[in-house]
Amino acid sequence: MKEIKGATALVTGASRGIGVHIAKALAQRGVNVALAARSETELEATRDAVAALGVRAAAIPADVAIAAERNALIERVESEIGPVDILVNNAGIESSMAYTNFSEQAVEQMIAVNFTAALLLTRAVLPGMLARRRGHVVNIASGLGKMALPYLSVYSATKFGLVGATQALRAEYRGTSVGFSVVCPGFVRNDGLYARHEAEGAAAPRIAGRATPERVAKAVIRAIEHDRPEIIVNSQPMRPLLLMLTAFPSLHAPLLRTVGLTRWGERAAAASADAHQGEAMLQGSASQPSIKV
Repeated sequence: MKEIKGATALVTGASRGIGVHIAKALAQRGVNVALAARSETELEATRDAVAALGVRAAAIPADVAIAAERNALIERVESEIGPVDILVNNAGIESSMAYTNFSEQAVEQMIAVNFTAALLLTRAVLPGMLARRRGHVVNIASGLGKMALPYLSVYSATKFGLVGATQALRAEYRGTSVGFSVVCPGFVRNDGLYARHEAEGAAAPRIAGRATPERVAKAVIRAIEHDRPEIIVNSQPMRPLLLMLTAFPSLHAPLLRTVGLTRWGERAAAASADAHQGEAMLQGSASQPSIKV
């Protein structure tokens, strides 16, 4: 979509973190923005900030993991602003934890929010985009959707899924006027789970690189306006490393240990448990992940 001014965008996970920055970046391009998240008070604050940029904005509280709320969300966007031209699937759950300490419910919830909801929201808006011959879907994945890290196994799995789904949809609808992009941020400073880990003294090794919310938001705009298939947002070049690991997967685990990322995962999981979930989660009982949306 080379011209996005006047379009209608739906951004999920828009109450905090990079979702707020994405919504503002779209508004600065003249896009009307519908904002969805579970946190109503924060969502309304984002709506006010977006509306102040001179576009129409709507705050619609919704849990995208629940089918009825997804359906109601689409209906409200269409009635309050208009048909969805741009969908940014940003809602997600992040949690650092040893895999055996995840409860079954926590695994299912993370998959439902991070992956399943994105697929089903895309399925809901895609027919209208195709009929109008106008639209773009951006999936916010992660650098961990390109290179998995220990202690983030479920999160990495959902982000790998988003990368794969984007590639498949892009190939399937090639030649139409609907585009699909995936944006893969590295460790995002100042917002989200990684920022909390840094504050708790669990900073990742510098070799892993960093991203900022502002750079992620700019990447989303670039992906839409230039129909980019994939953008990795990181202060360090990652593609040479990813190519090497694709060719030699046996290097993955020893490399992570050598550069300190395995140790970082251990410390991040311990810090997350101590700060947010307590001793019960370390014992694997009724654990709940950290919510980003």
